[in-house]
Amino acid sequence: MIIYLHGFRSAPASIKARALQTRMRERGLAERFWCEQLPVSPRAAIALAEREIARARAAGLAPTVVGSSLGGYYATWLAERHDLRAVLVNPAVVAPLELGAYVGTQDNMYTGERFEFTHDHIDELRALEVPAITRPQRYWLLVETGDEVLDYRHAVDKYAGARQTVLEGGDHGFSRWDDYLDAVIAFAGLDTAASGAGARR
Repeated sequence: MIIYLHGFRSAPASIKARALQTRMRERGLAERFWCEQLPVSPRAAIALAEREIARARAAGLAPTVVGSSLGGYYATWLAERHDLRAVLVNPAVVAPLELGAYVGTQDNMYTGERFEFTHDHIDELRALEVPAITRPQRYWLLVETGDEVLDYRHAVDKYAGARQTVLEGGDHGFSRWDDYLDAVIAFAGLDTAASGAGARR
């Protein structure tokens, strides 16, 4: 089961979320993908993801969290809290600092919805900070050095010892995402499930 966590001001309609969903559907894994609009409140976003983690486990599925940008920050906390594998795509490493400049009225890039991002939300982010990861083998970091929003070197340092794919150039959206869809699915342990469903390799 892949639980996809989108970034700040993003949505399930994001390019990466849709690309992964489409690839999983092509491989007969449509029911193993989850991505919903995350609440603005980090605490509420985590609660929503945790409900899906619990539902997946109750169904006998092993969840893997895939997080982009702020979603990577959430994925790290969830991986540590619930012993999950996690794929982190250009993750926000110090989100409370990085998002401080965005306090105020914001627009969702995909839905157009306006929302208020507050200092209380920053406090909620601080409560989710993971000072240092444990079991680095549970993580796969994917970053592009051309990220214009976040300094990729912070993530390289944060996830030292983990599997890391560092690509020259690119951007915050991770321009080469499509090249890694099958590898992400494999990292989530879904290759066996896919082959059982008549998947295309």
